[in-house]
Amino acid sequence: MQSLGGTAAFVSAALRVGLSALAAATLLGSATAVQAQAAPQRSVFVHLFEWPWDDIAQECAYLGEKGYAAVQVSPPNEHVQGTEWWTRYQPVSYIVESRGGDRAAFKAMVDSCHAAGVKIYVDAVINHTADRETGTGVAGTSYSRKHHPNPGYTPAHYHGECDIEDADYRNSQHDVQTCELADLPDLDTSRADVQQTIADYLNDLADNLRVDGFRIDAAKHMDAGDLQAILNKVHRRAELDIFQEVIFVDTNEAVKPDWYFPAGLVTEFRFARAVKAKFKGGETLASFFGFDPAVWNYLPSDKAVTFTDNHDEQRHHPGDVITFRDGPLNDLAHVFLLAWPYGYPKVMSSYWFPSGSGNDWGPPADGVYQGGQPLCNGTPTGSGGHRWICEHRWRPIANMVAFRNHTLPAWSVDNRWDNGANAIAFSRGDLGFVVINNEDFPIDETLYTGMAPGLYCNVIAGDFANGTCSGPSITVDATRRARFQVPPRTAAAIHVGARLGATPTVNVDFACANGHTYWGQGVYVVGNSPIVGNWAPSGGVKLDPTAYPTWTGTIPLPAGTTVEWKCIKREEVNPNAGIHWEPGDNNTVTTPASGSVSAAGAF
Repeated sequence: MQSLGGTAAFVSAALRVGLSALAAATLLGSATAVQAQAAPQRSVFVHLFEWPWDDIAQECAYLGEKGYAAVQVSPPNEHVQGTEWWTRYQPVSYIVESRGGDRAAFKAMVDSCHAAGVKIYVDAVINHTADRETGTGVAGTSYSRKHHPNPGYTPAHYHGECDIEDADYRNSQHDVQTCELADLPDLDTSRADVQQTIADYLNDLADNLRVDGFRIDAAKHMDAGDLQAILNKVHRRAELDIFQEVIFVDTNEAVKPDWYFPAGLVTEFRFARAVKAKFKGGETLASFFGFDPAVWNYLPSDKAVTFTDNHDEQRHHPGDVITFRDGPLNDLAHVFLLAWPYGYPKVMSSYWFPSGSGNDWGPPADGVYQGGQPLCNGTPTGSGGHRWICEHRWRPIANMVAFRNHTLPAWSVDNRWDNGANAIAFSRGDLGFVVINNEDFPIDETLYTGMAPGLYCNVIAGDFANGTCSGPSITVDATRRARFQVPPRTAAAIHVGARLGATPTVNVDFACANGHTYWGQGVYVVGNSPIVGNWAPSGGVKLDPTAYPTWTGTIPLPAGTTVEWKCIKREEVNPNAGIHWEPGDNNTVTTPASGSVSAAGAF
């Protein structure tokens, strides 16, 4: 895994995912110092596509609990009338009234989400206006093509009449950025008055409605310098998170994503397609261990917004990405997305639409919340009815948000394992470990996790809350290894934020006298705690022969507990050979509430 390019880049990346400067600096310290922080930082956001403002206001309590950093909301400005999803992307005016709700509902949503610790990112459609010859917007504003009384656009504020052709994407930056995308009138963003009008809209959202960032729709169709000039006029610019839609899947394209780096983050479409290729396209999952943004010619991690799919791809390029239609495979793809230390990941939360013929389908007519609960069954109902999918609530996806938050300081892929095909595992330093099995058969492996000994909730199969796990747990033994039994097309994940029965520990100084051994044999402490193997010789903690034949070592054990234990000899390579137990009754050691204690045994 490529580093972020040094300390400055690391801090920059941390700031991009919503950390304060102090927290970003903390990430450069030791793992122990990071684990001692009062709360994890947040590093994942969700696109609640076409959700109404009232429903998002309610959902933010759940999002805050799960650790999501922010919500990307649909365009809030007035748009053309119609039920199709794309009507939201045809602006009539910059009045904050849309299918999502009116201005008051939008402000109430922002306030509710902020109270839950969740940011709001607005999808800003500022490249173009509506393509219809005449009409009335959803807020009652009359308009005609290139004539928008509010905010005052006339034909002089647009580029000339020309269409973007397929060949232009490779051959003509000028046409891509001045001609019309899908017949949508293209604003001349080089004009100072157009820049100011757009900036006034963004300032209203930022200053008066207190949004926290913007997704710049169709950014590649605007000159990067023009876009930067607009953002320079936004009052709270330094406080806002900006990411720009720059679709770039062919290195020969005329418009390059790095041109937009000065303005903020950029969407990395190629990563989603790579995930699909590894999980569903015939390539092996193990080959992802060769991922390096520089070698693969991807965006640097501190500039990339990543995803497995988005609202456009799942409609227009469904064969190139993994979507909700892929069921458990969508879970696995998100587990990887959220475990792998690359970019600022966005989770897509969809609604159902028919495959192939439903590209234009708008959202369900009813809101998400009904009877006080979100309607997230994701299945069609009645005659042509459809429902919200809510992938962000699927357990493996929702619980991996906390995994990423807790492992953010360990920005590396460590302790890698794979079966040479489609089962992989890796740790994030000593803060988390994930196993992904995309095979059609189960795997059963004991793997080195790098994590502190203890009992952890498998957050893929259960929810961790109030110190307990609703599903199976996984034991990391004294050698920092754990056994993972993972069924086909599923995963397992543990992290420091989901440790069961976590209590303060104290150091116990063990000594085993008369430990005469032969070459390849060592002396271990084994006992009735998972930290010392639960009486299994293979899980014992090896002592040091510096004072041979007395072997010594310090092992952290839970404070205020009594542990039974013995010295044992065994071979180091084969834990089931050369076994010789300390004679007599079991030893016991009672740990104090703090400090340290000594414990001795002898052969």
